[in-house]
Amino acid sequence: MLHFPSTYHRRLTWTYFGLFIAIGMTGGLLGPALPHLAEVSGASMSQIAVLFTARAVGNMSGAMVTGLLMDRFNGHHVLVMMGMLAVAGLALAPLSPLLVLLTLLFMLLGFAEVSLNAGGNTLLLWLHRDAAGPNVSALHFCFSFGNMLTPLIMIAALSLTGQFHLTFWIVALSVAAMLWPLSRFASPTMPTVDPDPATLAALKHRDPLLLGLFMLLFSIYVSIEITFAGWVTAYGALSGLTTEQAALLATLFWLALSAGRLLAIPLLRVCSPWQVLASCLALGLGASAGLHFNWLPLSLGALLFGLSASAFFPTLFALCNQAIVMRGRTTGAIFTAAGSGALIIPSLTGPLLDIAGARAFPMLLAALWLLIALGLCMLAFRLHQLTTRQGL
Repeated sequence: MLHFPSTYHRRLTWTYFGLFIAIGMTGGLLGPALPHLAEVSGASMSQIAVLFTARAVGNMSGAMVTGLLMDRFNGHHVLVMMGMLAVAGLALAPLSPLLVLLTLLFMLLGFAEVSLNAGGNTLLLWLHRDAAGPNVSALHFCFSFGNMLTPLIMIAALSLTGQFHLTFWIVALSVAAMLWPLSRFASPTMPTVDPDPATLAALKHRDPLLLGLFMLLFSIYVSIEITFAGWVTAYGALSGLTTEQAALLATLFWLALSAGRLLAIPLLRVCSPWQVLASCLALGLGASAGLHFNWLPLSLGALLFGLSASAFFPTLFALCNQAIVMRGRTTGAIFTAAGSGALIIPSLTGPLLDIAGARAFPMLLAALWLLIALGLCMLAFRLHQLTTRQGL
């Protein structure tokens, strides 16, 4: 399914895949660990929600900084430095009994995690250029596969030791293990600008409004993914499931999301990005309605919701690569917008569940999918305007 023009491309791409499994494990920690972190710090659900805000602030600042660094310095050196920060944060977080200290550490983890994510995506685009689409889908499959592993590691750690600390340390070792092989490869460099500006203009748009619409869609999508992954365990517990059953909902979500991203690799060869995005939207709205009206058991709802979210980010990212000139700062802007999506809605979900109860959760998800639908309509209209203006 994947084509590599050289041994260097193949080995480096697979190294990125391994790194993104570890990054995904890092990103998947907060949801399953949330009840345990609240217990250790003595915080309520409303108070512990500040960790989502802290991680999102770290995400936004990390994306901005990394976007600038990738355009100026060796990309692999930047990734190794950010990986070391992630390892330090993961090692210390489970040992922190104070909420304020946890908040600072999750801000650091958010900074390092999104720096690795944005930097890795940028380097993969530079490595494969216009043929990056299937590789982007595979990269995001690895990320979601790592997300899926984390709840399982948490369950195993609790069964073996009765404590959640081991989960953080296993994830830290996974990140550390990928830094050495990464440092051995020459880093891809930014593609040179097409010498014929007319040719570049016919293929890529330099339109601030278009970039803004892409950023808006990435922000809303990340709100959906982080809200569901981060709060589905609490939602399941409020709906009457046991702690173990509720924790498995996150695993089912990431399992379906991983499978969907794997399916998207060949699917994008026969379907347009717009068809894939519309299918994700329809399935997401259907899953939200099924949960709200109790048409679906929670386990099936988690699977369908994961499938609906699976191909959206990589497909939208590949579409963005087709439409816009992608530099380090462009990718940084996109991941900054994605970080803003993780900042507001997930942080408000805890108080919403405290006030309105579990039934408010599916309604919130449906509202976010409707915003996605509006954003896609605006994006399609803007692209049509630009292509019509160029006479294509």
